[in-house]
Amino acid sequence: MFKHFRTAAAVAFLTLATYATAQEMAGNHPDTYVVKKGDTLWDISARFLKKPWLWPEIWQANPQIANPHLIYPGDIISLAYLDRVATVQPGPRQEAPLSGVPLSDVEPFLRNMRIVDSFEELPYIAGLQDDRLRAFGDQDVYALNLEAPQVGQRYAIVRPTKLYDEPKPSYDLDARGDYTRGEGSLWKQTEVPNENSDFLGYELEQMSIGTVTAVDPDGNASTLKLEGNGREVRAGDRLIPVEAQPYDLQFFPHSPKTPLVDGKVRIMSVADAMQYGGAHDVVAISGGSREGLDNGTVLSIWRPGSYKLDPFKGETSRIAETKKSGQGRNKLPDQYTAHVMIFKTYEKVSYGLIMEGSAPSRIGYFLRDPDAGQASTATASLH
Repeated sequence: MFKHFRTAAAVAFLTLATYATAQEMAGNHPDTYVVKKGDTLWDISARFLKKPWLWPEIWQANPQIANPHLIYPGDIISLAYLDRVATVQPGPRQEAPLSGVPLSDVEPFLRNMRIVDSFEELPYIAGLQDDRLRAFGDQDVYALNLEAPQVGQRYAIVRPTKLYDEPKPSYDLDARGDYTRGEGSLWKQTEVPNENSDFLGYELEQMSIGTVTAVDPDGNASTLKLEGNGREVRAGDRLIPVEAQPYDLQFFPHSPKTPLVDGKVRIMSVADAMQYGGAHDVVAISGGSREGLDNGTVLSIWRPGSYKLDPFKGETSRIAETKKSGQGRNKLPDQYTAHVMIFKTYEKVSYGLIMEGSAPSRIGYFLRDPDAGQASTATASLH
């Protein structure tokens, strides 16, 4: 459940070089806090501040903190001075600095998921050792169309899993990248009325890593040996060169740099779930760098208010609720459900981790600025 804080006893007015900001402290905060292994910046900020995504602005206003982005286990944070975050006493620097999110929850998505505009042109697995249908660790696979392959070169073996576009949140893809037969109108109820159609990208999931062990001089299939900690590989899976460090490991919570267009960005899928997600679930959203989002951006998730049939109007045989307006229907308020922090951003799609909330979040729910999650009850323009 979303953490409810008591009314703050004091408000700290802190001045930066370019602007002034005021931030309410959470009630009943301690005088000091010792940072522990396993903490996240969000967890610590939520202990002290009613808006944990504003911690960089608040902490940077204190000149005693040399670098508020680098806080380590063992550091002692003092809160006694003027009811505000003040001095950080450094502890031993034997652990990595804190991140904004629990890395154990997002690292599989940092390593194994990516968004691309197309995949048909990528090299692919033509066959498997002993003509198997599936291949696993320490087995050989044979790939075609690698560009100048070299022995020892490593490739990520990936498989298309979803197509993201608007107005439909997503299409599930089969192992060959074709539409999954029979999905029909599975996601129809999550579609939001929208006159614009927009292709957002394909989601590729990493199955395994393969290392080139032999290159055919005549240009035929190259041989790769699979590493032992991957998933099954099939003929038709695609290949992408392994990047040395393809993802960011530090996330600093902050508000969006650009205000979102209300109702435009929404949840398209929930990892390892059909429709709903809760705290520490990963979601894909229909917004990215073109909307001004970046790693660490915090947003609030909202359930669109339905159009409820007026009990004193219309016929009782009609559907009671719908997402479309109509005669005899009343628009109900949108409902806040959770906050989400973005941890991996592409141009049109981002992955985020649900931090905490008051209700489950569903495919089709839309996103707003984080402050809306505490006060706003306005409705979005979804039609």
